[in-house]
Amino acid sequence: MNNLHIFLDKDIDKNLIKTKKIAIIGFGSQGYGQSLNLKDSGCEVVLGLRPDGKSAQKAKKYGFTVMNIEEAVKWADIVQILIPDEIQAKVYEKQIKPFIRKGQYLMFSHGFNIHYKKITAPEDVNVIMVAPKGPGHTVRSEYEIGRGVPSLIAIYQDPSGNSKEVALSYASAIGAGRAGILETTFKEETETDLFGEQAVICGGVSALIKTGFDVLVEAGYSPYMAYFEVLHEMKLLVDLINQGGLADMRYSISNTAEYGDMTRGPKVIGEESKNAMKTLLKDIQSGAFADEFLNEMESGCKNFNKLRDENASHLIEKVGEEIRSSFVWGNNNKIIDRNRN
Repeated sequence: MNNLHIFLDKDIDKNLIKTKKIAIIGFGSQGYGQSLNLKDSGCEVVLGLRPDGKSAQKAKKYGFTVMNIEEAVKWADIVQILIPDEIQAKVYEKQIKPFIRKGQYLMFSHGFNIHYKKITAPEDVNVIMVAPKGPGHTVRSEYEIGRGVPSLIAIYQDPSGNSKEVALSYASAIGAGRAGILETTFKEETETDLFGEQAVICGGVSALIKTGFDVLVEAGYSPYMAYFEVLHEMKLLVDLINQGGLADMRYSISNTAEYGDMTRGPKVIGEESKNAMKTLLKDIQSGAFADEFLNEMESGCKNFNKLRDENASHLIEKVGEEIRSSFVWGNNNKIIDRNRN
């Protein structure tokens, strides 16, 4: 096991980032969270967006200067690319590469396009990563209450010799220094992130929840009871796990639940599931998944949209919407407001 080294605000030159002009390309979840946190931390920030787009309208309401991408790249010292992975390479080639200059910092929050060589920066440009380990809306909501989301940093090219210090200072400005910052590599971040999303935190969990829901409903149980048992309580237990690992979760649940956890869980997630995870990881490591995903995006998203529609129409979504709209905890203090952020 590698030695753990966590950077906190006390270890970081928090003023370094304030000497740099920052262009955020994109105002989706991460663009929203990071740009507002940078602004509130006293940094000089502009948004590189289509001037007539919805994102530009939202950004202007928050008081940001909006430029087109080409102008933003010319203006900035740091260009942070926070548009979707599938369009980054095209936007880079057409609107960033012709204007990028020696000594600039090209920044990402996911290593996908650099690691799979969809984007290749000039050797005299610094290539760095600051990757919050949470959605951009959470990056913002945690910052607003005086906390932060842990983040990763990575350095791919460092011709200026201070890329790590710049990455740390940027990470501190978005609140990560309050929680903890770890250094990794573009390769490790990309491959572990994709694996985690597919096998566990998105794909694995959502498939487990839906399958458990289906088993209960097909056995004749109320879909409302099934929703509470397999979806609603998931969040409560994950909070305990996040705070103190599996041990805290098991300390808090009943002996009955703990015994069932340890004796029945491996029957659901056993060798067959582990082998499937290994196959997913091989596809990630080889680049097969990256190519499949980009081909799907470029060919019109027919399968992607079909899967979205199928998942949106699942009974658990309809039941969940009905339940959440009937309870106070489903309506107050929402992190995401699609009209605003």
